Amino acid sequence: MDLLYLIILIPAVSAAVLLLGGGATKRWGHLLGTAAPLVSFLLGVVAFARLAAGDEEALTQQLFTWIDTGGFHVEFGLLFDPLSALFVLLITGVGGLIHVYSIGYMEHDARRPRFFGYLNLFVAAMLTLVLADDYLGVFLGWEGVGLASYLLIGFWQHKDSAAVAAKKAFIVNRVGDLGMALAIMLMFATFGSTTFAGVESGMPEVSAATATALGLLLLLGACGKSAQVPLQSWLLDAMEGPTPVSALIHAATMVTAGVYLVTRSHFVYEQSQAAQLAVVVVGLVTLLWGAIIGCAKDDIKKALAGSTMSQIGYMMLAAGIGPAGYAFAIFHLLTHGFFKANLFLGAGSVMHAMNDEVDMRRYGALRAVMPITFLTFACGYLAIIGFPGFAGFWSKDAIIEAAFAEHIVVGIGALVGAGITAFYMTRLMIMTFVSERRWASEAHPHESSLVMTVPLMVLAGLSVFGGVLLLNGWIVDWLEPVFGPEEHVALPIPVVVMTLLTLAVVVVGAGTAFLLYARRRVDVVAPRRVSPLTKAARADLYGDALNEAAFMRPGQYLTRSMVYADNRGIDGAVNGVAALVGGTSGRIRRWQSGFVRNYALSMLAGSALLVLAVLAVRLA
Repeated sequence: MDLLYLIILIPAVSAAVLLLGGGATKRWGHLLGTAAPLVSFLLGVVAFARLAAGDEEALTQQLFTWIDTGGFHVEFGLLFDPLSALFVLLITGVGGLIHVYSIGYMEHDARRPRFFGYLNLFVAAMLTLVLADDYLGVFLGWEGVGLASYLLIGFWQHKDSAAVAAKKAFIVNRVGDLGMALAIMLMFATFGSTTFAGVESGMPEVSAATATALGLLLLLGACGKSAQVPLQSWLLDAMEGPTPVSALIHAATMVTAGVYLVTRSHFVYEQSQAAQLAVVVVGLVTLLWGAIIGCAKDDIKKALAGSTMSQIGYMMLAAGIGPAGYAFAIFHLLTHGFFKANLFLGAGSVMHAMNDEVDMRRYGALRAVMPITFLTFACGYLAIIGFPGFAGFWSKDAIIEAAFAEHIVVGIGALVGAGITAFYMTRLMIMTFVSERRWASEAHPHESSLVMTVPLMVLAGLSVFGGVLLLNGWIVDWLEPVFGPEEHVALPIPVVVMTLLTLAVVVVGAGTAFLLYARRRVDVVAPRRVSPLTKAARADLYGDALNEAAFMRPGQYLTRSMVYADNRGIDGAVNGVAALVGGTSGRIRRWQSGFVRNYALSMLAGSALLVLAVLAVRLA
């Protein structure tokens, strides 16, 4: 595939044109910006078809020598294998639909061409991340994604909340990026190479300590990009960006990067049980953390953001399980991309119709006035809770089964997460579309235009039929060249019983939400007295408070102490010496008046003193 590089180049060039073209692109910039990922999608389909033909296990292309210094040589190359192929289609396909939707959503924004330029930059960076055949190439895309997310989250920077959210996302991700950078350095020091092939071939020879260190550093990087505990705090604030940005970040690009990194690095984790366990623990804690947060949010986008955190936790959990879970982690990543993009764009459609109102307590009964948005959103809702036949039913149930096969505690945690998911999503559905009308008098909700609803229809169809990827074990077989044969681990109970148990838990979660929100009146104003758990969930389980107490305040005090030591200690010593020299010089300078008579008088006085001294010596 000599034209493989065009998949990245087309959106990158489009971004450059839109960002440098200024006002000249105002009339047609959104069309160029939308066409770019769609053309890349078509190229991805062609490459996918060639790969599926079975002649080659991977398509590669070496573009140029990137680094050549001393013993460090890096070729900038592309790798289109079964894993990166799925990511390319997700990024460009779902990303393209989000671009189409954005034409209507951002129609009245004066900076629309710039917005599409940032979207294209985001897509190009993510494509670089998943197509690179070297960890340094991944890191280039990794940082590009971080930059694009900063620009998009803070796109409406006239709002202080958006500017602060963008900086928060950027800074928190720098912590994860440090782990990624250190991992690459360790690879070079250990293997003399940072290519996937070079690291994989050398892994069997390294010590358990090195494998563990490498796995934990990569996990730190993954936690930053995929908003996993303990680097999850930026994700909910990122909702300050325009809704299409939320959909792009949560469904097709940024948060999937961490899952890609861990699964791509499976050969690292297979050499360290400790690192694998760390991935499982992070995934399990995060899936419950995000689900609990989602239960207490009245902001529709933040409720969905907590959901994303939780669903990515499922993927990380599956990736940590090993060969029995790799394919299902990617399977759920794809189905999640379908239904989460559907849900976020559906939420944007609601906001668009409600004068940008995001508080679900001020919604209600929207199903009658927004029937297309309601039906498409319902498809995403049924998919995410795991309703039988919908995409999420196949992918999330597979992860729950793998979790029970791994360990009973892990399985119970994943099962509880499914129940909580059903609760908060049913709550969201009822408060927005089903319960009594609670609109403000100035609100006039209406259905969105076709340019916004057509992408919703496509994504709704994918939310329903996305499970077809598991038909006859297709996705497992497709990914076998990357991950190797799937390991079949026996469940402690029959699969049918496991499925029925999961459905029962989902029904309990959804039923509880129905009793609490459909059978009772929803208060427009939040009650002052709430349970401690609800209070904690509304405060994001005190994640920000913990970061402030553990890192921000100590860092602030350390910085102030260093500034004080610099001012009073180092600068004080330097300034003190300077003052001493200056003062002494000033006093000595008085002896040099420049008047000859003063010098003559001094010489006369000196001579007199000398004579007196000689006489004194003689007389003695």
